[in-house]
Amino acid sequence: MNQKTSSPRIVFMGTPDFAVESLRALVEGGYHVVGVITMPDKPAGKHQSVPQTSPVKKYALSQNLPLLQPEKLKEPDFLNRLQAWKADLQIVVAFRMLPEVVWNMPPAGTFNLHASLLPQYRGAAPINWAIINGEKETGVTTFFLTREIDTGKIIFQERIPIQDTDNAGIIHDRLMRTGANLVLKTVDAITNETAHTVEQKTLVSNEKILKPAPKIFKETCRIEWNKTTQEVYNFIRGLSPYPAAWTELKTNRNEWIALKIFEAEKIPEQHRLMPGSVVCDGKKQLHVATSDGFIRIKNLRQTGKKQMSVEDFLRGNARVFL
Repeated sequence: MNQKTSSPRIVFMGTPDFAVESLRALVEGGYHVVGVITMPDKPAGKHQSVPQTSPVKKYALSQNLPLLQPEKLKEPDFLNRLQAWKADLQIVVAFRMLPEVVWNMPPAGTFNLHASLLPQYRGAAPINWAIINGEKETGVTTFFLTREIDTGKIIFQERIPIQDTDNAGIIHDRLMRTGANLVLKTVDAITNETAHTVEQKTLVSNEKILKPAPKIFKETCRIEWNKTTQEVYNFIRGLSPYPAAWTELKTNRNEWIALKIFEAEKIPEQHRLMPGSVVCDGKKQLHVATSDGFIRIKNLRQTGKKQMSVEDFLRGNARVFL
């Protein structure tokens, strides 16, 4: 791929697969990526002895791109090496919070690709929370970094619909591709000096209506069956396939089985059961009562076992619910 003659010197920062798509678009589009920054390798494996490299690192190495993996972003050695790349522009996609000494280094600034329609869903898990909250659309935003996280001036936004059957994995992949195109559009606009930014505070009249997207932890993922069928359904698909909503279902032996649920259907139906009650036919159907209906579980994983369909699960566990 020929390098674009007008391309600025770009340093790219990112870690997961979501970021790789944007980096690939830059490289294959002929943009001048002079260096890549990603997270240090993490120990993995049974004895934590196998170094696990990030998807961004794997791609950077495959393209022979200069690479840095700093432990701390204020280390003098890292800052000196970053400065030596003489970047005109820095791009951040799914990386980490940068100190001002880093984001303020290049003359054209540093912009971030965020997987929401800012100023809504600032934070670490915007895709999950948009689906959990039942949003009908989401999108991606490019914005210039500033001191407060996810609050800088907006450059561009692109919207996509969220269908009622979409889960976090589907929206992740769609936004990953949409975001990569938006990164290229943003670089071109900055290069051509046609980027017209918008202050986020002009897009919202009341800060109280902003919905946050905080980091998700294990306890965050526990299903509350006393909520409505639609709310539980949104919760399950908003956390699927990762990290996955989980629950404990009571058996007829007064024991509890812990399950992660990856796919479900909603059944609006009046009943008098306690939320969390299990209705099972022993073969194909495992329904759990909500406040106003049922959730039909379709795909799950029991602790310590592999992911499977509910039919396969019931072959070995039907008797404990009947």
